[in-house]
Amino acid sequence: MKTAVSIPDPLFAEAERVARRLKLSRSRLYSVALESYVRAHEPSEVTKSLNRVYGRKKNRPDPAWEAIAAETLLRSKW
Repeated sequence: MKTAVSIPDPLFAEAERVARRLKLSRSRLYSVALESYVRAHEPSEVTKSLNRVYGRKKNRPDPAWEAIAAETLLRSKW
């Protein structure tokens, strides 16, 4: 499909440099970039990324902090 789009001049210039460096045509570079962007923003891919980040053990709160928070909640009057 042939289409026309408007992009800022600095972005165009940077894309031209990247295309030359990677030895890709401008069309191929834009196709690859757009495909990557679309895939990265698919709801299932976003969920997978979030699960990877929040599923890591190191992202869990410090056990000492959890104990202090739990104690504080137990002593709080609701």
